[in-house]
Amino acid sequence: MSSSFLISSLIKSPLMMERDILEQIVEIARSCGAYVLCDEVCMNLLQDDDLLSLAGLRLGWIAAPQEVITECMKHRDYTTISCGILNEMLAVHALKNYDKILRRSRKILRDNLALLDEWVEKEAAFSYVKPRAGTTALLKYEFEVPSVNFCTGLLANTGAFLTPGACFDMEGHVRIGYACSTEVLQAGLEQISGYVRKMK
Repeated sequence: MSSSFLISSLIKSPLMMERDILEQIVEIARSCGAYVLCDEVCMNLLQDDDLLSLAGLRLGWIAAPQEVITECMKHRDYTTISCGILNEMLAVHALKNYDKILRRSRKILRDNLALLDEWVEKEAAFSYVKPRAGTTALLKYEFEVPSVNFCTGLLANTGAFLTPGACFDMEGHVRIGYACSTEVLQAGLEQISGYVRKMK
């Protein structure tokens, strides 16, 4: 029995694998008796879906035949032993307050995506595919500066932080996160705009 490892493009961009592509992957795996192991850290980050903002707890689940679960437990015992009682307590607390956390998270994401979308519309130097899911966006920029240079210069001069597209083999792009407070995002976008104006 072999396995494949699938990581969603949501980790680096707002693009999602469509259902038909995922079904094709499943069929290929079935045809050769392979499992698809999907480390889907961004699962349920659709803009209209569930979001608890608890990635730092490092808790998760597995759905598989019993023999696969048994093997995974052996590896977990060897590599992790325990996730930590505090993590488990925080997870239980979050689940007990699921609706409240979900409302808060959705509001932050929707408000911030609207703010980011409005900013991209006004900033001639940037364009993007509006995210359908996740908490990050991949911005394409229209100036001749390597993304690492742009991001390090931006950070050094303003304190605003973007991830260089070069980290994802996407030169000419930067990744921005928008799951922070709206005030922080607004201030960061203003810093980016000011820095780009000074570059011209």
